[in-house]
Amino acid sequence: MTLGLWCLIFIIHSAYCWWIIGYGGAKWVAGWKSFFLIDWIALDWNAEQIRMYVLLIWLASLVYFILAIINPELRVF
Repeated sequence: MTLGLWCLIFIIHSAYCWWIIGYGGAKWVAGWKSFFLIDWIALDWNAEQIRMYVLLIWLASLVYFILAIINPELRVF
């Protein structure tokens, strides 16, 4: 995968996480929509729990993104 595509995927993922965490996306997603947009385990979570989960996933993906920038063999998708 090229560096440009890798960065574009991360930017799109970051924009989605930013919307969930900071712009009320968690309130909109809470309920049955969280099954499709977050994960199946988030089905009965409230907005604050969804925000925390997305924040942790975003931080983990940031670490993975930086590692894959340094070592291109880690880019698996």
